[in-house]
Amino acid sequence: MNQALVSLREKRGRSIVIESGFIGVGAMGFPMTAVLAKHGVPMTVWDVNPDQSRRAAELEGVTAVDSVSDVVASAKVVFTCLPNNQIVEAVYLEDGGIVDALSAGQVTVDCSTVSSFVTSKIAAAALKREAHHMDASMLGSIPQAESGEIGFVVGGESEGLERIQPLLDLLGRFTKYAGPAGSANRIKLIHQTLVAANAVAVAEAVALCRATDTDLDCFYDVVCNAGGFAYSKYFEKRVPRMREGDFSPLFMLDLMTKDAGLAQDLAADIGMSTPLLDQVIDRFKEGQAKGFGAEDFSAVARLYQESSET
Repeated sequence: MNQALVSLREKRGRSIVIESGFIGVGAMGFPMTAVLAKHGVPMTVWDVNPDQSRRAAELEGVTAVDSVSDVVASAKVVFTCLPNNQIVEAVYLEDGGIVDALSAGQVTVDCSTVSSFVTSKIAAAALKREAHHMDASMLGSIPQAESGEIGFVVGGESEGLERIQPLLDLLGRFTKYAGPAGSANRIKLIHQTLVAANAVAVAEAVALCRATDTDLDCFYDVVCNAGGFAYSKYFEKRVPRMREGDFSPLFMLDLMTKDAGLAQDLAADIGMSTPLLDQVIDRFKEGQAKGFGAEDFSAVARLYQESSET
């Protein structure tokens, strides 16, 4: 057996006593908290939704507190998993926020997908308090968070990565160091341009199969197994759900549209045009306007289904 896999399994078989906090225990944050708690990591949590905090506090070894500063006061490593630039910046930098409560040697780990500008701003503020701020962009969605198989791309000071690596080993199957603060978020956003374009391309291909009475099962088998370049993990995992009309959210269309928009902004900041990405975002926004925003981002396929029915 692969020695690295043996080593990881040995790590996962032991309790890791690094007092940790989690701010934002929603769709991704809750299962990540559950994984850490299962492995004996002492956890303190806070969420803007008290029901989410109470739910997390039902896990063994997890305590809910009344404020973000209370989380910071009780933890050596503080994770955040929050929706967007504005909320991340507010939670970290407003009066009474995370940075105000940091002490020397603490590490914050932001798993949110935000702009590299926001990450760099927070990292500079944390450094003034002799703390480390890491952007730990996640690849994967709810199933990977639940199983502890997230892929992490990490930016920030290498010393901070060394401190958090034992926790990332519990939460994920892959860690790649990207460089200074903000580097990981740039990689994640560029990654999302491919995911977003793939979602629209797959939606069109499935719609074309249906419109021409082409055997979708046969097409699926060919794409997944014949060795051509059309295959993607997205195609393999989402087409069966699309075929069944299952658009329950593993990663919401609203969030994918946000990520794609941040990538669009990244390109605009350097004067680069992104005509394909622009068209993809337009399709996503059409889906939002139709009320699909809280569904899985594969619900962009519903646009083609509805157009064929009119």
